[in-house]
Amino acid sequence: MAQNLTEKILSDHLVSGELEPGVEIGIRVDQTLTQDSTGTMAYVQFEAMGIPRVRTKLSVSYVDHNMLQEGFENADDHRYLQSVAAKYGIYFSRPGNGICHQVHLERFGVPGETLLGSDSHTPTAGGLGMLGIGVGGLEVAVAMGGGPYYFAMPRIVEVRLNGKLSPWVSSKDIIMSLAGALTVKGGVGKIFEYTGPGLEGLSVPQRATMTNMGAELGATSSLCPSDDNTRRYLELQKRPQVWRPLAADAKAGYDERQTVDLSKLEPVVALPHSPDNVKPVSEVAGINVQQVAIGSCTNSSYYDLMVAAEILKGKTVHPDVSLVVTPGSRQVLETIARNGALAELIRSGARILESACGPCIGMGQAPASGSISLRTYNRNFEGRAGTRDAGVYLVSPEVAAASALMGRLTDPRDLGEAIRIDESAGYAIDDRLILPPAPDPATVEILRGPNIKPVPSPPPLADVLEGEVLLKVGDHITTDHILPAGAKVLPLRSNIPAIAEYTFERIDPTFPERARKAHGGAIVGGENYGQGSSREHAAIAPMFLGVGFVLAKSFARIHRTNLINFGILPLTFADPQDFADVVQGDRLRVVGARRAVEQGTGVTVESLTRSRRFQAEHGLTARERAILLAGGVLRYTRTLAS
Repeated sequence: MAQNLTEKILSDHLVSGELEPGVEIGIRVDQTLTQDSTGTMAYVQFEAMGIPRVRTKLSVSYVDHNMLQEGFENADDHRYLQSVAAKYGIYFSRPGNGICHQVHLERFGVPGETLLGSDSHTPTAGGLGMLGIGVGGLEVAVAMGGGPYYFAMPRIVEVRLNGKLSPWVSSKDIIMSLAGALTVKGGVGKIFEYTGPGLEGLSVPQRATMTNMGAELGATSSLCPSDDNTRRYLELQKRPQVWRPLAADAKAGYDERQTVDLSKLEPVVALPHSPDNVKPVSEVAGINVQQVAIGSCTNSSYYDLMVAAEILKGKTVHPDVSLVVTPGSRQVLETIARNGALAELIRSGARILESACGPCIGMGQAPASGSISLRTYNRNFEGRAGTRDAGVYLVSPEVAAASALMGRLTDPRDLGEAIRIDESAGYAIDDRLILPPAPDPATVEILRGPNIKPVPSPPPLADVLEGEVLLKVGDHITTDHILPAGAKVLPLRSNIPAIAEYTFERIDPTFPERARKAHGGAIVGGENYGQGSSREHAAIAPMFLGVGFVLAKSFARIHRTNLINFGILPLTFADPQDFADVVQGDRLRVVGARRAVEQGTGVTVESLTRSRRFQAEHGLTARERAILLAGGVLRYTRTLAS
């Protein structure tokens, strides 16, 4: 029977379930990655499992998020991560080696294998034919212990690329145009599989830009075939031995199909404050710009920075613009240093940042108040950049560099003849900042600073859940809303009691205090609650503050799973109209919650304040029900091991 590429990889790794949309499946995980923002807690959880060594083919711990060392916290966490990696069989990518997704694509990605990462942009690996899925840190810990990854089989969407991109139009314009057409929830429960002749003109880094930003549509993953372009990329990375051809069968079926005529695309921009608020640059050009940032895991490859360097060559950044450039990896930085492109960037007036996530997660370079910042990043949620009233626009490197020169949002087609980037010259391969694990784990001491606290564990699910509606929010609430990133909060990721004080800070700073006074309660949300980052802290912190259940119109995939993993019951309104009848401050009661979960039935929610009842559903699989009944994944895993 003909199979698409996703089905081929899943079939090769399937340990349970059927490849039917909506059916829970379990797959074997070949590789895992973590970054320091989510990794510290993931390894604390892995230690709690009592497993002496990771059981994956490969696991890598990256340091790329918490790079500002204003206090001891980040430095302590990095020291802990290095010692844990050495002891438990994990490769350690040192600070300065680069952004996890860029480095993994370069040095570790393998076509046809599976990758689980504690970062929502793990599907970047799909650019070379590897099935990458972003999850919470606890699920990565389970995978490192040899456990399968369980999820609902997604619908597979063929995105067929026809034609050829016009000059000055990039792969960033392809994925942002899709986001504009399909919206931020258009990929929920789906995997995007790219096919068609248009792929021939896209290198692996260009493809990785598309698979990276599939996360902004809520997609489980995104995937490209492994073809001659993939082979050439791996040869340049001096890893030709891992290449193999992989593609969908000629008559493969798909659950949905999208067709994109590349020749009809033009440069686009995502306006504040959502990645799907997309317009052609030509329609909104001329807006004055105060900051331009080129980088992030979406657009920091050698190709991306060479595009910027060629546009800026011999010119000077507009006097009203601050331009910052972030090479995605040490390899990229050294390569452009050797060929002179780095000097061109510096001569133009660009400020070069270290190879890390940096401004993308609010770690420095916050825009001026009320200003406009153009970024080649993947998210432009309100306040994410560190300045609440700044307008952040998402663009391609071509648009970013052109605008940096002109001081206003500029269509790069106005620059004249398009530039061409030759990616065949080779890269500066140097893996000395990737440390292998210690050959003898017994010789390694785990180094813990005072900021590293044990992971809290919820109690088993109670039969009666009752509490005040502590907060009611609308549609598309992100994990940035629930628990923000940034230089102030990120250093506390390994300290739940401390980080919990920032829960819902951007919506209601009084939330933690009110939750403690009320002895916990519930949260009510609209559509796509919990979209965005994979940060499990957006579930752990509410659990720590006593939140017992979240009632929403719908949930984003990763956040729903994180709620279950940490013992919070996710419920959806059986009738979305009931959302309007629940008000913040109402007291809700769910009687028979444990029984309903045990039996897989719906629940009745009673509003004690308004003397009315309505129905809610949990939609839990048998395995998810067992996790909630046990009191989260850690307790559940210990139960299986006993």
